[in-house]
Amino acid sequence: MPVLYRSTRAQTPQTFTASQAILQGLSPDGGLFVPEKLPQITLDLKELASLSYQELAFRLLQPFFSDFSESELRECLNKAYGKNFTSPEITPVVLKDGLFYLELFHGPTIAFKDLALQLLPHLLTTAAKKNGSSLQTLILTATSGDTGKAAMAGFADVPETQIIVFYPQDGVSAIQARQMQTQTGANTHVVAITGNFDDAQTKVKEIFDDQSFATKLHTAGFQTSSANSINIGRLFPQMVYYFYAYGQLLKQGQLKAGQKIDFSVPTGNFGDILAGWYAKKLGLPLGRLICASNENNVLTDFFQTGIYDRRREFHVTTSPSMDILVSSNLERLLFYALDKDGAKVAQLMHELKQNGYYTLPKEALAKLQTEFLADFATEDQTAAEIKRVFTKTGYPLDPHTAVASAVAFRHTHTTPLVVVATASPYKFPEAVLEALGHEHASGLKAVKQLHEVIKWPYPQTIQTLFEAPVKEALNCAPEEMPQMIFEILAQVK
Repeated sequence: MPVLYRSTRAQTPQTFTASQAILQGLSPDGGLFVPEKLPQITLDLKELASLSYQELAFRLLQPFFSDFSESELRECLNKAYGKNFTSPEITPVVLKDGLFYLELFHGPTIAFKDLALQLLPHLLTTAAKKNGSSLQTLILTATSGDTGKAAMAGFADVPETQIIVFYPQDGVSAIQARQMQTQTGANTHVVAITGNFDDAQTKVKEIFDDQSFATKLHTAGFQTSSANSINIGRLFPQMVYYFYAYGQLLKQGQLKAGQKIDFSVPTGNFGDILAGWYAKKLGLPLGRLICASNENNVLTDFFQTGIYDRRREFHVTTSPSMDILVSSNLERLLFYALDKDGAKVAQLMHELKQNGYYTLPKEALAKLQTEFLADFATEDQTAAEIKRVFTKTGYPLDPHTAVASAVAFRHTHTTPLVVVATASPYKFPEAVLEALGHEHASGLKAVKQLHEVIKWPYPQTIQTLFEAPVKEALNCAPEEMPQMIFEILAQVK
């Protein structure tokens, strides 16, 4: 049976095919697309040890993207996962001091977003053809650091596509900013906003909901879509590496088929850890999902109390991709916790927007607490974990991975525990050097200093930064984002 999609907020569900949902990104009512029913995956766990990443991705995603033909989906996957990744395993797993680290930073932008954003452009262009669209696709994306570069790298020079990325001008690392500002591709555009990530994300979602904006954009020959994890074409590909990690541990003899495994996931917008939850629902023997936050610990409080409250101080930390107070993908989890009641989800999202908080019913919270353990690491604890692991093993962690590692290390475990390593330390050289007790410069000078300390070869994307020309900086306030979009489009027509 084909898998169709509905909105998390719909009371009388309208259904969409996978290609329609990918193309639209966000549901017309402002909700997020979820499958009407989760597909049944027939997969022998023992097989995981021998499947390639590409073949595993096909077997897991084909049921979710059921209106894509086998040849269409395989072509998309083969284009996405190849020599653009520097590891033959795509996402290798390494053991360090009793914890396994799932390395998701071997793609072209050295961050976990590559695992989905190398695939999404191919899914999107295929979806546009399948739906007979004559419009160009405008990708609008808010980023807290990694999504922006990964999205631009994936969509660079893709025909009939423009991509505009908005990022907080004081909320990303110097290397993250330079990666975005040096991205090639005539169709890629990056704008710094005078606000934080939540400001950018909220405005992008408002733009998606604005029918007058959509009409004006349609007249100009464009339709919008998203590269954020609100898009199912970005979310579901992230399930694959959870299964693949399990297969690698089987292959290494670290566990037996059917044995449970835990994951500690550095969490901001809740997409990465939600993909792990979906993997569990598909049959992966996953025990605990540890939701690891930095000092912006709104999710920790939510899972412990049932109260989601964004009315708190916003902290700019060394793990900027987690500096988020409104975790968009949590809405999908609420949908399931509330027994797929779209009206209740819509009510909670309205309360969050109007009042700044909502309270989850106790019975719904109890369901979530059986599957998630939530905790956070302070800035000092994050730095201490970088130093502890490097001193003991010589293995350098980026600050996001260090948050998940610190939280994992303090919780006892009897099953294999995998820390999701989301970025290369070269993306955050200042924070890593500071944690290791080294005086340092900033930007590319700090990259050179870090290289001398950790001795890891420069990834190609970092090597490129030393010579790449920097694009002219564009800046605006959050309320000016719609105007900025049309100014950019006017120049590319």
